[in-house]
Amino acid sequence: MKWNWELPDWPNFKYDATSLAVLESKFLTSSGVLLGVYKHLDESEKTALKIELMSEAAQKTSEIEGEYLDRESLQSSIRHQFGLPTEHGRIPPAEQGIAEMTVNVYKTWSKALSNKVLFKWHAMLLRGRTDLIDIGHYRTSKEPMLVVSGPIGKRNVHFKAPPSDRVNPEMAQFVEWFNSTSPSGNQPISALIRAGIAHLYFVSIHPFEDGNGRIGRAISEKALSQNLGQPTLIALARTIEAKRKDYYAALERANRKIEINEWLHYFAETILEAQAYTIRCVEFLIEKARFFDRMAGELNVRQQKVLARMFAEGLEGFKGGLSADNYIRIAKTSASTATRDLKDLVERGAFTRTGELKHTRYHLNMQSLQS
Repeated sequence: MKWNWELPDWPNFKYDATSLAVLESKFLTSSGVLLGVYKHLDESEKTALKIELMSEAAQKTSEIEGEYLDRESLQSSIRHQFGLPTEHGRIPPAEQGIAEMTVNVYKTWSKALSNKVLFKWHAMLLRGRTDLIDIGHYRTSKEPMLVVSGPIGKRNVHFKAPPSDRVNPEMAQFVEWFNSTSPSGNQPISALIRAGIAHLYFVSIHPFEDGNGRIGRAISEKALSQNLGQPTLIALARTIEAKRKDYYAALERANRKIEINEWLHYFAETILEAQAYTIRCVEFLIEKARFFDRMAGELNVRQQKVLARMFAEGLEGFKGGLSADNYIRIAKTSASTATRDLKDLVERGAFTRTGELKHTRYHLNMQSLQS
């Protein structure tokens, strides 16, 4: 069976735009909701959210490719890129590189795509790598570019990219397509369809020696931002990473054909899920501020410290809930004092309690925080 780039109609992808109309409408509606709740944040909260979402995006887009980076280093590097103070020491090249690329994507969302932009992103992304020949330009190796899995001798080929001598003309065509389909281009197309095609089209060419998936996801973010007229900051990489096998399976199926309705529906649903998560993150920050305003002057120092630590964990909170031992360690207090503090927090409605005895766990009572 041939790959999509070997088919006669390449790269004229076929799809039914009407079948995605409901999803496109939902995306625009949710974008309005996100903008509405975002306006309730003060500037410090907006900055905190931006740093949090961007560092998570950098971390998760790397984890999709099997690279695990240090979260604090990523946040520090991103803060530095925005001219914000940071106490972190020397940032490793991998963390610094992906952080720089993430911030550059955010800052230059409205600008046209070009080979120069892509080369810049690639050089940032692969900073510190010494095992590659082609960094900051398209691949030149005559060896086939294969996406494989499994041990040597029993490898499963998931995709074979076009040979390197086809990359430059293919990328010239891709860049022209991306810019012409933007809202200001001569052939604009809707947000979800454009983001989905952009990602599949780019990774099908696989123009770089490494980093294609991460740059492909950045291109999708750029497409969404351009269609909305502002940076999206949606948790796309986080949502993909949570269901990584589904992502790779959808890509593998799409790499075999020109008709891409299935892929576009998958990618659109993924974007909507990511968008919903971002909305919940903003609402969480609003609830956090409301909670501390209501509790002002009523909590002791220990309780304030533990609550701040729990809120720092974000939407998911402590995995499995907060235990009394967790409270003792964070607050640096005795077991009897921890018991009194926890009982008081439950009575105030700040915590809910589950389990008994050593299995007792405490969770942020988000329902009460909305009142």
